[in-house]
Amino acid sequence: MSSLVLFRTAAGLCFLAVALGAFGAHGLKNILQANGTSNVWQTAVLYHLAHAIALVALALHGAANRGSCYLLIAGIAIFSGSLYALALTNLRWLGAITPVGGLCFLAGWAWLIILPPR
Repeated sequence: MSSLVLFRTAAGLCFLAVALGAFGAHGLKNILQANGTSNVWQTAVLYHLAHAIALVALALHGAANRGSCYLLIAGIAIFSGSLYALALTNLRWLGAITPVGGLCFLAGWAWLIILPPR
């Protein structure tokens, strides 16, 4: 993945996090309150946005550490994605998938500890 593609992907993920945060607060407010999952949605948005911003920073470092980038993208998809789905459907078994995304986040950060960008 080129730096430009990564940067655009990261910017798109940031845009999506903000849009989902606003949509959850306004468009989905009644559903999330009925399910009692407003905090779940907020957690998904927080981790989504934080890791998307990290991806923007990594994209500015060129082609180094693509493995970390892929892990953070997978973390957003799995961690936040499973929480978004849980919040909307109230299917609690989706919470069992969430830790896999958390492990992707941890692995991505560990990658940067071991092999920091140059």
